[in-house]
Amino acid sequence: MATTLEALENRVKDKWPAAETSVAVGELNVKIAAAEIVPFLTFLRDDGECRFKLLIDLAGVDYPNRTHRFDVVYHLLSIEKNQRIRVKVETDEDRAVPSATPVYPTANWFEREAFDMYGILFSGHPDLRRILTDYGFEGFPLRKDFPLTGYVEVRWDDEQKRVIYEPVKLVQEWRDFDFLSPWEGVSYIRAWQEEKGKDTPRR
Repeated sequence: MATTLEALENRVKDKWPAAETSVAVGELNVKIAAAEIVPFLTFLRDDGECRFKLLIDLAGVDYPNRTHRFDVVYHLLSIEKNQRIRVKVETDEDRAVPSATPVYPTANWFEREAFDMYGILFSGHPDLRRILTDYGFEGFPLRKDFPLTGYVEVRWDDEQKRVIYEPVKLVQEWRDFDFLSPWEGVSYIRAWQEEKGKDTPRR
């Protein structure tokens, strides 16, 4: 497999010298400029030594402290070669990434999801609109600067016979969650049990 990945890496570097490549977790990772994504994906699909015919997934990743805060990550599969490749491009809130739908029609809904969750723009997309959030939703839920409680909540109102939007209301005070081992018990419960145990005989 290492030899095969090395041959694939050499092929990519030979055809796209500007691409940054690395091998990790049994896959070839390639980072290229956003403007080159469509011709690069076309090459990966059509080249006889690549044959990446399937776009398995397209996802966004948010790095708020970077100048280009978003990565768009494409996961491709070659059934003929039994190989996978991961392609990354960087972008920001204002710069659109060319849509991959002319190369892989399955990118349509993946790109809509990335737009809906992160606000990543895709130029040339046939129907770039929200796909998971509700009509009139404001904000992008998977951005790391999005408030944890959201802005508004949606519910059906029986009196008005329609869906209404209301500011988020918390029905209880914030609780302190921790994720320590349930077998050991969290410290504040252990202390309470030990204090209680002084007055209560153990069985």
